Amino acid sequence: MEKNAKIYIAGHCGLVGSAIWNNLSSKGYTNLIGRTHNELDLCDSVAVARFFEMEKPEYVFLAAAFVGGIVANSRYRADFIYRNLAIQNNVIGESFRHKVKKLLFLGSTCIYPREAKQPMKEDALLTSPLEYTNEPYAIAKIAGLKMCESFNLQYGTNYIAVMPTNLYGPNDNFDLERSHVLPALIRKICLGCYLEQNDWDAIRRDLDRRPIEGINGTASERSIFEKLDKYGLRKVASGVVQVEIWGTGTPLREFLWSEEMADACVFIMENVDFDDLKPHGTKEIRNCHINIGTGKEISIGDVAQLIKKIAGFTGELYFNKNKPDGTMRKLTDVSKLNALGWHHTIEIEEGIARLIDWYRSKE
Repeated sequence: MEKNAKIYIAGHCGLVGSAIWNNLSSKGYTNLIGRTHNELDLCDSVAVARFFEMEKPEYVFLAAAFVGGIVANSRYRADFIYRNLAIQNNVIGESFRHKVKKLLFLGSTCIYPREAKQPMKEDALLTSPLEYTNEPYAIAKIAGLKMCESFNLQYGTNYIAVMPTNLYGPNDNFDLERSHVLPALIRKICLGCYLEQNDWDAIRRDLDRRPIEGINGTASERSIFEKLDKYGLRKVASGVVQVEIWGTGTPLREFLWSEEMADACVFIMENVDFDDLKPHGTKEIRNCHINIGTGKEISIGDVAQLIKKIAGFTGELYFNKNKPDGTMRKLTDVSKLNALGWHHTIEIEEGIARLIDWYRSKE
């Protein structure tokens, strides 16, 4: 990519997109384009076509998506498949019509089967059933991956699909209904600290910044307690503050700092083309996507204990075994990425400490 090339980052305000934007800026790219959801609804095909006609980007990072954790995946199944398919169809389709030089599509490692052999190689895709709770989202992301692959094979485009593992970092989503496990735990445990300290000013500041189902810092203590209790944050009979976590705590997860994910994405856009990813010695070209991760895993229970320790929470972590665990393991095989020349450097302990500091600085 040329430093003055016009580069569109779809979803530039989110966890993934903002990290990519900042990485590009730090490397001297000077012609970046972004639109907020209010400025451009990527589900609106007419609006997306108008945007591409007006801006004519040369490169595209498709980081926009409708995302969430296990709670949201269970409740909003139609939204997860419909909205993500619409976003992908519109952005990839207009990129083709306007002859974008190169596109990077960001998916997720939830595309792999529930019982995939660990660590998961790229060729595990479509070998057995998906995890039920995130099936609609996974199918949408598989469709996006296959769309990129199919355009490349039929039209000679240069669209690359990457599948990041679980991400966390600045500008993460801390909405307790829709967030992923790590930011949700950080928020709940930080709120648990404030409850322990009876620091209602801090609790109200938190809710003013991120209301929970319409409850903000102006609500009564009773209303706030009721809403926090709904999301598993409460004082039990002994007066101890308890944080409820869905499942047994035994599932293993891999976590990658979002700024490192962005660095990997920019590295791939700068150094890797679709032709570099084609398998050799076969007529069938598939699974040309790239896993992005650390290749290391940690249990949800250990993550929660790590957050508890770093945040300074002395209360109780309660694992509700009546709630679903989700997939038991989701460890990526990152040998393809490593062979291309990129490796992670930030380990989970450092990343959690950074994110807790970032979260508290934003209250």
